[in-house]
Amino acid sequence: MKKIILLNASPRKNGNTALLLQAAQQGAQEAGAETELINLFDLKFTGCRSCMACKRVEAQRCKCYWKDDLSPLLDRIFQADGLFIGSPIYLSEPTAQFRALWERLIFCCLSYDKPLESYFTGKLPLGLIYTMNAPEAYYNQHYKARFQELADMHTLVLHGAVTTLASCETLQVPDYKRYSMGVFDEAQRKERRETVFPKELEAARQLGRQMVQENP
Repeated sequence: MKKIILLNASPRKNGNTALLLQAAQQGAQEAGAETELINLFDLKFTGCRSCMACKRVEAQRCKCYWKDDLSPLLDRIFQADGLFIGSPIYLSEPTAQFRALWERLIFCCLSYDKPLESYFTGKLPLGLIYTMNAPEAYYNQHYKARFQELADMHTLVLHGAVTTLASCETLQVPDYKRYSMGVFDEAQRKERRETVFPKELEAARQLGRQMVQENP
């Protein structure tokens, strides 16, 4: 049975990012996979400390030697058949938890013996799910190419194809009148939640199914 790991890099366990990851999880389960959904905000970890232990001559490759909650999760990721990471976009970037995970995931596999080579010998497909306030046109113009660099790095180091789902103009709070958020159109956001977000949930479910079915 295939194993798919899904990581929520949002502080909200029932927010937009979490719902899309749950839909991807459902799709993977429908395709016959075992799944594990983890909220990164429940774990205690940091980004890479540049201790260089993973680069020692005698070191076990693709293993982070820093002892915190993330290290055993990284071990499970490297044994998995697929990975989803979901993150909201804060100040034009994925969350700090996403970045800390990313540093640790990539660096312990990246070879310093030869340029642009990896110690990882497997193939790990990745689904990236982003949620954001930005309209789709803004995402396409300002974020898409920059976030593609993350996808390219994953393919280089972990050898898997990357699919991306961007959910734009998300509903942030149920009642905008309780907050100083006058720049946002509450009616427009709620309409989009009713008409567009269900399609994005279905797209996430299909991505979960495809990850299992298309990666023998």
